[in-house]
This record gives sequence, structure tokens and C-alpha cells, in this order.
Amino acid sequence: MTGSTPPWKRRSLRQGADQGPSDGPHRARDDERGSSETGASLEPVADRADLPAPTDTTRTPAPVARRRAAAVRDRAREGARKGGSRARAGLAYLTDRVIENAPRVPVRDLATLRRQFPGLGPEELADKLVTGAASATATVGAGVGAAAMLPVPPAMPTELAAEITGVAAIELKLIAELHEVYGLRPPGNLKERSTAYLNSWSGERGIDARKPSTVSGALNSQMKQQLRQQIMKRTIRDLPNLMPFLVGAAVGAVMNRRDTRKLAERIRKDLRKTQVPWDELPQLPALETPADPLQLET
Repeated sequence: MTGSTPPWKRRSLRQGADQGPSDGPHRARDDERGSSETGASLEPVADRADLPAPTDTTRTPAPVARRRAAAVRDRAREGARKGGSRARAGLAYLTDRVIENAPRVPVRDLATLRRQFPGLGPEELADKLVTGAASATATVGAGVGAAAMLPVPPAMPTELAAEITGVAAIELKLIAELHEVYGLRPPGNLKERSTAYLNSWSGERGIDARKPSTVSGALNSQMKQQLRQQIMKRTIRDLPNLMPFLVGAAVGAVMNRRDTRKLAERIRKDLRKTQVPWDELPQLPALETPADPLQLET
């Protein structure tokens, strides 16, 4: 019928709704304002005595979460402790190997070097020694880089240790023969001279043979600590040698050749300050031959 309210717009007469006239505020009946019964309180929860006190879960984690976090921390701490112990044990092992090999390094005395390289002066002879040692350490680095291509990852730490001990032996031989060329052989027997050359290698400096008090012939804790630091530095520098696809071989050869030349320059710079001319050298005895000499290519 025209003018009547459509069914979908008619108000439903819910049970309990106020059927009185629309005389409330804004001319709305009770059913439009909602139930006249008391509803939920709008008071803050903290002020309500009839409800339990809230817990701040954002500040205090649940017991299970605390236990899990503590377990993760403990595992991380234990892993770091074990990793540090293994690293220290590896450095101690390499240090002991270098110390054991030092007296076994074959060293040529000045008379032998002058016979093998006739007609050369001190600087030319020293250049020959540096070139040979740099080529030898480059060969060692290339060999380890080539071994990195093999499918034997567990052997990599062994290869790296072999490279460090091999390079150390070659450079110790170079240092000892440079001291012979510059007329600055340190005093003492084979073991004492080997210890002095170890000190020179770890500190990358020449030995002042004119001051015997400054030449340490005994391995003390400070020297071992210095050796460990030098070996750790070499280990970090040699890590790129393990790159695959023969890249490590090229990198290892270049880095070892560069490092050996750099070490030789520092040693020679110190030795030139106190160099003794050949014609002023006293008659020195021939160097002892090690009982079990290392086989080195220099």
C-alpha cells in the first residue's frame, strides 16, 4: 500500500523491548537505546577488586620461555668456549711444530754461500737468497691452493698447518743465512741459534749479534706468546689459499711470495745497521749439521 513502511524497514518488536512512546532523549524508545539493565562496567581493571590482578607478559616472560632462553644462552656459551679451546689447541700445536722444526733447518754458512755464488757481494748474495726463498714459499702456497680443489674438506686444516710450518721453515733458513751474509751470526750452539732465529722470525726483526745480552737463547713464555701471535696472523692471511677452482693456488703463491719478501726487507734493514764487512770477519767455525735435517727447496 502506498505510503506504508516496507517490511525490511519495520522495527522488530523484540521480547522485553520498551513498547512505550518515543518520549526518551532524542525521541528514541528504550528498545533503540538498548536494555535498561546495568551492563559491563567501564571502570579500569586495576581498580576492580572483584577481578584478579593482571600480569605484564611483555616484561616478565613465561617460565617455559625463560627456560628456553636460558638453554639457548648456555648452548651458545658452551659452543664459544669449545671453539676457543680448539683454536688455542691448534695454535699451541702449530707453535710446538715450528719450535721442533727450527733446529732441523739446514743453514749454509758464509763460506758455503760464497762458494755456491762466486763473485757476488753481500747485497747481491742476499738478493739471491731472498729470490730463492720467495719462490719456495710461493710453491708451497700454490700446492695448498691446488689441494683445496680436492673433495676432502676434512683435510683442509691439515693442509693449512702444513703450509704454515713449511713456510716458517723456509723463512727461518732465509733469516739464518742472511745473518751469515751480513756477518752477524748469533752466538751459541745449534739450539741457541735456532731459538734466536725463532725470535727474529716472530718479531720480524734482525738480531744484533754485537750485544749478546739482547740475544735470547731460551724459549720463555713471552717468546712463545709472540710465536703464537705470529702463527695466528699467518693463519688468517693464508685462509684465502683455500678458495676453489685453482684461485686459491694463485692467491697462495702471490701472497706467500709477497710476505716472504716483506719479511726479508725488514730483516735486512736491521742487519745493515750493524753489518760487519767480510774482510773484517773473524775466522768462524763451520755450522753444525742437524741430525735430522728438513728437506727444503730454496
